[in-house]
Amino acid sequence: MKISEIKSAVAGGKYDSAFRALYGDGADLSGVRERYERAIDGFAGLYGKELPADADVKLFSVPGRSEISGNHTDHNRGKVLAASISLDIIAVAAKNGRDEIRIKSEGFDEDIVSTADVEYVKESEKYKASAIIRGMCDGFKKDGYQIGGFFAYTTSSVLKGSGLSSSAAFEVMVGNMLSNFFNGGKVSAVEIANKAQYSENVHFGKPCGLMDQTACAVGGFVAIDFKDPGEPVVEKLPFDLSAQGISLCIVNTGGNHADLNEDYASVPADMKAAARFLGKEVLRETSKQELLEKATEIREKLGDMCLLRALHFFNENERVTKQKKALEDGNLDRFLSGVRNSGLSSATMLQNVYTVKNVKEQGLTVALALAGEVLNGVPHSAYRVHGGGFAGTIQAFVPSEKVAEFTETLEGVFGKGSVYVLSVRKYGAVMLDNLA
Repeated sequence: MKISEIKSAVAGGKYDSAFRALYGDGADLSGVRERYERAIDGFAGLYGKELPADADVKLFSVPGRSEISGNHTDHNRGKVLAASISLDIIAVAAKNGRDEIRIKSEGFDEDIVSTADVEYVKESEKYKASAIIRGMCDGFKKDGYQIGGFFAYTTSSVLKGSGLSSSAAFEVMVGNMLSNFFNGGKVSAVEIANKAQYSENVHFGKPCGLMDQTACAVGGFVAIDFKDPGEPVVEKLPFDLSAQGISLCIVNTGGNHADLNEDYASVPADMKAAARFLGKEVLRETSKQELLEKATEIREKLGDMCLLRALHFFNENERVTKQKKALEDGNLDRFLSGVRNSGLSSATMLQNVYTVKNVKEQGLTVALALAGEVLNGVPHSAYRVHGGGFAGTIQAFVPSEKVAEFTETLEGVFGKGSVYVLSVRKYGAVMLDNLA
């Protein structure tokens, strides 16, 4: 459709069925339409005059994700539980017939990347969105897929630094557009996730794992086993939180992520150092028994943190297996017990609740303490650090009757709007025409 046609289609309800699928039957459709219409206006204002006459404008959506369990295990080929959520990045985009990708994300400067030299890593682009775009194109090209130029305007409800994977959602969004515009939509969600990890590791410069990208790309509740990172085993789990009377709440503590790259990088580095000490590349190739047999030597030569983080890895893998079985069995209490134990392990063994660079700022610790004030002793509840940690967000499973008290208590300290009560959406990365 042309720009004017797609805006009329949105306003006229053509995409309402897609919106319900993405945002739930109870979604405020008028508000959703307005959000997409504003994005279309933003796209038209920037790129309308430059579009080819036959340009076919498309709408896209990629969700953020919430990690459920398996904190910091994916980079060592571990197991995780995750879920896509109703907060998302949306995009209005069209092919431009050029060897150039131009993406304007609301609130940020426009990124421009030539598709002619994407295989080259540019040091000047490290930690910039343009590096992600270049890296996604490079990943597609390396695997024999087509790439090309397009214009895109994006807007996001997945707040940057929120622990809900705004960067992974953006990476997957670029891959989603490359797949649909130039490869007939045939690039699988798992393939897009792999290319997103490559982009972030090689071009962007962050040694991330693969969990965030996979959860954003695939959608729903998912169990992911990264034993073979090239072909992770992804299983969707038929689990409905709302039907259990439980709300998934994310609390944004507003912590500063600016100087945390070293903290994040230290976790996989410590785990891989332990693996190398045991003669392997990653911990998944070893065992907890081997680790414990060498515990004294690891403490002496690598330090206690290295041992603790490696032990956390093995315990998390065991927990994820048990939690997956609990969900399959419909055993909510056993599942939530695993969430609580995962949180305890992250705090005491992984130690990613605050950075030692600034011990005076411990927003996550405060949030966990306040969550305990509301939820300790409450049946069917759990809370834990969320995502990469060190700053940002916590996660809580809150019985519906306690949501108001939980929200009031946490927002009383972290500010109005800091608590997100979310739903889990069925779909990962989509072009909306495929749902309408």
